[in-house]
Amino acid sequence: MKRTATVLVAAVLLAAAGCSNSGNGSGTSSADTPGVTDTEIVVGTHMPLTGPAAAGYSKIAPATKAYFDYVNANGGIHGRKITYKIMDDGYNPANTQQVVRQLVLQDKVFAILNGLGTPTHSGVLDFLKTNRVPDLFVASGSRSWNQPDKYPGTFGFNPDYTVEGKILATHVKEKFAGKKVCFLGQDDDFGRDSLAGIEKVLGPVAAKQTYVTSNPNVGPQMGALKAAACEVVMLATVPGFTALSIGTGAKIGFKPQYVVSNVGSDPTTLAKTLGPAAGLLEGVVAANYLPLANDSANPWIQLYTKVNSQYNNNAEMDNNVVYGMSVAYLFVQALQSAGKDLTRDGIIAAVQKGGFTGPGLVPVRYSATDHSGYGGEQLTTIEGGQAKYFGKAFRTDDKDAAVEVYESSPAAPPANGIPAA
Repeated sequence: MKRTATVLVAAVLLAAAGCSNSGNGSGTSSADTPGVTDTEIVVGTHMPLTGPAAAGYSKIAPATKAYFDYVNANGGIHGRKITYKIMDDGYNPANTQQVVRQLVLQDKVFAILNGLGTPTHSGVLDFLKTNRVPDLFVASGSRSWNQPDKYPGTFGFNPDYTVEGKILATHVKEKFAGKKVCFLGQDDDFGRDSLAGIEKVLGPVAAKQTYVTSNPNVGPQMGALKAAACEVVMLATVPGFTALSIGTGAKIGFKPQYVVSNVGSDPTTLAKTLGPAAGLLEGVVAANYLPLANDSANPWIQLYTKVNSQYNNNAEMDNNVVYGMSVAYLFVQALQSAGKDLTRDGIIAAVQKGGFTGPGLVPVRYSATDHSGYGGEQLTTIEGGQAKYFGKAFRTDDKDAAVEVYESSPAAPPANGIPAA
């Protein structure tokens, strides 16, 4: 009888272990989901708080955390408060792998949120997939994030760089017809995807150059573009290299029309980097898909300014702060949609279900077959040191669809600034 009882107990324990799904970390209920308790949701990210991409980007995660602190102070999500663990990877892929492993294996985070960078985040996709960790709203426009069959738990946030390239190139084709158009981009998927979109609209550019973030000397590249008599230079650059390219060009007497990727175009960041030469930014064309930080009449900017003042040490408002809080707002929407019994599979299903509204000028386009983020942008130009929208918002895809006007207005924020369940 004693042996039979022991066998029965062992069988029950084995069955329970099988049901817990603890081996893959997905969790079948919130009770056995990593990073989730009755009172807390622990989320992590990797960010360039130092290093070649820190200018501007180091402000994103603190702004995201500030919005979470605001939500926590107002009751949290289904009774849980969000803890955001921010790890510095210095925009170095080797560091990214180390800090993400720590977040997942030691800190047991529920999800990775808004990990920044194409070269950095690309190296952790397989690790996050193997450990079944939701990989939400990556801070990059690489098309790598939109592979739902290969990476079912990964979702982008930014418009992908090919979409952006098509939109910027359409403007160049119309506004600068007959001008010699050239390209400088980061030597990774960021630069390659941007160029792919540009050349879908313009055909082959007149000259193209690349840079690596480990070498802060773009003199040879800018010299080559000057020698090619480029009249329009399209930049797929992070902020430090946007400023470096424009400043270096001016030093050699080269001042083309610059058309810049959204991710490298925040005027506040660029002006700080250029210092006394900030006037070189006048007339720079870029694009965005969120409210501009200087638009004090916009209700989203009013909300973010309030949160920034109360929970972010009243940091200088710029488009990086707007970006960070917009990511946080979307994540809170996803948590509300996933419900009280929060699991990793549940949050992925909630994001795929879509239907989110928020500050974007165009909608996000999540579904079971599309894990990219925002589907378009609107053009901006820098006047008097500030970015201003002009024209209308546009949408397209990363293939051969036309660039089309998007007419609908963004949603207004809820009265309390927190999306409802």
